[in-house]
Amino acid sequence: MLKTQSFLLILWLIGTVLSTAHAQSNIIPMPISIATEDELVDLSKGIVIDTSQLTDEQLQQIQTFSTAHNIPVHTQKKTGAVRLLFKTRLTMQVEPWQEEEAYELKVRKRVIIISANHQKGFHNAFQTLRQLDVTDRHLQKMTINDVPAFPFRGFLIDVGRNFLPLELIKEQIDFMALYKLNVLHFHFTEDIAWRLFSGKYPGLTAADNMLRNKGDLYTAKQFQEIIDYCKKNNILLLPEIDMPGHSDAFTRFFGVDMQSKKGMIHIKELLKEFKENFPELEFLHIGGDEVEIKNKNFMPEITRYVESLGFNKTMGWDPGSNLEPQTIRQLWMGGPERVVESESMFIDSKHLYINHMDPLETVTTLFYRKIGEVGKHHSSLLGATLCVWPDRLIEKPLDMYLQSAVFPGMLSFSERVWRGGGLSGWVANIPTKRYQELDFIEFEARILNHKNIWFQGKPFPYQKQSHQIWDLIGPYANGGDVFKSFGLEEDPTNQDVYVSQKAIGGTVVLRHWWDPLVASAIEKPQENTTWYARRFIWSDEEVQKKFWIGFNDLSRSYASDSPKLNTWDDKGSKVWVNGSEVMPPVWTHAGEKGDMERAYVDEGYSYREPTLITLKKGWNVVLLKVPVASFQGKDWQNPTKWMFTFVEVEN
Repeated sequence: MLKTQSFLLILWLIGTVLSTAHAQSNIIPMPISIATEDELVDLSKGIVIDTSQLTDEQLQQIQTFSTAHNIPVHTQKKTGAVRLLFKTRLTMQVEPWQEEEAYELKVRKRVIIISANHQKGFHNAFQTLRQLDVTDRHLQKMTINDVPAFPFRGFLIDVGRNFLPLELIKEQIDFMALYKLNVLHFHFTEDIAWRLFSGKYPGLTAADNMLRNKGDLYTAKQFQEIIDYCKKNNILLLPEIDMPGHSDAFTRFFGVDMQSKKGMIHIKELLKEFKENFPELEFLHIGGDEVEIKNKNFMPEITRYVESLGFNKTMGWDPGSNLEPQTIRQLWMGGPERVVESESMFIDSKHLYINHMDPLETVTTLFYRKIGEVGKHHSSLLGATLCVWPDRLIEKPLDMYLQSAVFPGMLSFSERVWRGGGLSGWVANIPTKRYQELDFIEFEARILNHKNIWFQGKPFPYQKQSHQIWDLIGPYANGGDVFKSFGLEEDPTNQDVYVSQKAIGGTVVLRHWWDPLVASAIEKPQENTTWYARRFIWSDEEVQKKFWIGFNDLSRSYASDSPKLNTWDDKGSKVWVNGSEVMPPVWTHAGEKGDMERAYVDEGYSYREPTLITLKKGWNVVLLKVPVASFQGKDWQNPTKWMFTFVEVEN
């Protein structure tokens, strides 16, 4: 055992050293090209700027950078200070669609030069400058050339189902800007509530017309604040008025179906009022998903009307209603071949719904995700949108960030949608191919640094997991009896058992409920089998440590049942450390049937207190029993996602 563990430890150390050497910086998303030199530039005397060159936003960005690192800013020549210059012409070659956002950043001994063709490029350069490692007011000499792989890099928040205060929306916009996301998809109309006040129909947003967060809405002034705040941060606000589906709030108030003649009159009145109140908006998402189309003329007529109001572009969900050819499709299902074979334009959101993902899985999946299965801008693929759908009631807004890995997901998505590339298919587990694993190790180091630097005191449900190597032992036929025991439980350190394969990570998905679309950790998962996952942990002393443990991170979009008392899940999963069983939490809603209006409290590891485990001095053996019977869940609200999570909580 010790030889095996020593070998694995050496592999991990090699990976850590290689990732450190490879990283060069802690920027997210990593620039396309970055070349550093060993020499440091001294900024202690400050930077010199020419205010006549600069916009208000650039001045604010400079002030933010200087304040963060205690670097003086001078408007006249200062001995020993470094000049900050701006050039409005790029020297590198870029595609025409990249010209607005491309930038060059050069750090030299006496000058920092930022070059861009457009204000958006300068904005992106400043986000990179903010993230550079300025240690003791010294900055490494470097040259950065950077362009995005996609022009459309979106982030969706659903405030229709669960209201978010204005300050939290602005905070998300701040982080979107830092990580170079440029479209805020704002979903504010839903079955549950219509969240934007209408002067023409104030009863539409009355508390008695809402099913959740009653009375919580955005005034026209607040909505304008969101538009202005996005614009200030070089982000396009893409509002969505979902039509004709997800419109029960509309139906409750008007008493008619949106697709009826009267319904179409009312929705046109609301659209007209919306455009009059916010004339600068050029894009409108018109929805179209998850609805039976009873009036085939509805969407074509609404599309023409929206365009007649002055909206330059419409977007809609695909699959969905009968969208017009000029409407940009936002994919949430369907095969990748549609992207390259269609004359329509697409935005990819397939398997980009983090409400369905385990928090640790979120980072893995998004890091490896190949956008549109193309991996870069295509004539019919503009980019992608990461979606946060808290369908189920949340008790307080911050719970959304803990139950779904919003910030870790945002960082991982920004890396992929800016840089392009990725792996074909949907990857839920860290690959065991060494070069692919090293890529993840390097990125994980950056995301954990950002957690410590930028997200102090904020909900950031992610822990280091790339060093965890598991023996997967099985399969053992259990005949459908998930409680059936096998010999390894009596002797967990047994080295004579056959290790079928290895797995890496804090979360390992043995079989996703969307198998085979999402690849499994085991090659051919079978029903009515039991697997064991084993790893050894070294401790220099006897110590008590915190761990996240889980076996079924419940989707925030299903009315899933809570686990029964004295069980981890409904599949018979168990945990032992050094032969002693680790008992599950005492669930608040133990065994209760799922209810979309009952918030999760402790069902997921990322939003309950970690489990305390005593580790002895020396090697400790962790054994997880992960059985399964049928892959068919008891109903659609309770699908079988066969998985486990076990990882140390470091902070």
